[in-house]
Amino acid sequence: PVIAGMKGSAIENFSCVIYNIFLMNCTWQAGRDAPADTQYFLYWQKSRDEEEMECELYIQDENCRNVGCIFQNVSIGIEKAYFLVNGSSKDSLIQFYDEYIDLYKIEKLMPPSNITVNCDEIKNDCIIQWQRPQISHSSKDLCFKYEINIKYK
Repeated sequence: PVIAGMKGSAIENFSCVIYNIFLMNCTWQAGRDAPADTQYFLYWQKSRDEEEMECELYIQDENCRNVGCIFQNVSIGIEKAYFLVNGSSKDSLIQFYDEYIDLYKIEKLMPPSNITVNCDEIKNDCIIQWQRPQISHSSKDLCFKYEINIKYK
């Protein structure tokens, strides 16, 4: 297939992470051969049934070029989400970049909450309890692994 646009003008190093349960942050770098006036625009579609939406809150570099986006109220569905970044320039056509991403794979989990420690000096033992972290997606019965580091002072 012929990709319209100037070679080397598409964005590079696209990546997204979901954090704090419902925020998503996507970032990219301008194409190394993109003209100086190139501006990029991010669109995404959570599933095939939903509408494609443009980023509402862009992150810009010192040249006022869009190099990222912050999304609020993101929820994770079962389908891969579709991301498209296209660009515009007065001088030439800009190549687009697109990618399908499983959102659950990019979620950065919150730490466990309500951690309690009860120690019994007579028995010389401690009981440590916590609540499972909240997650953005609905697979509530996933197995979580925890690592506890205990430092004696």
